[in-house]
Amino acid sequence: MLKFELSSLINSPIETVWQFHERSDILQLLTPPWQPVQIIRREGGLDVGAISEFRLLLGPIPIRWIARHIECNKPYLFVDKQTEGPMQSWLHRHQFQAENGRTRLTDSIEYELPGGTIVEFLLGWWVDSRLKEMFRYRHQVTKEYCE
Repeated sequence: MLKFELSSLINSPIETVWQFHERSDILQLLTPPWQPVQIIRREGGLDVGAISEFRLLLGPIPIRWIARHIECNKPYLFVDKQTEGPMQSWLHRHQFQAENGRTRLTDSIEYELPGGTIVEFLLGWWVDSRLKEMFRYRHQVTKEYCE
């Protein structure tokens, strides 16, 4: 199992940062423009049972990715889990922690690549670099909208 985590301090109260993530257009805002991703649907907000569906392009091959929210503790945490997609497994924790009127935003992901340990050894560094790039973008957008 591979792990990724990125944490940023947002100069806004926790309620503001949470409300930003509740926006109906949040997936459009947080998807980096250079990524070959099409947002198909988002239903249920941040609540347990909410669904997000994407179409990823891996070269010319379209891949369907569906994530379902399995936990929600407003305004501190929501968790999504891949139910269909390119990973063997994927669990993403979105954490919000108040710090002296500001918010510590932390994205933590535990995932497995299809193909097991050998594939993770060969490609894990590449997936980690793509996640780092994407979540730096997401945290920067969150800062711009919330501060």
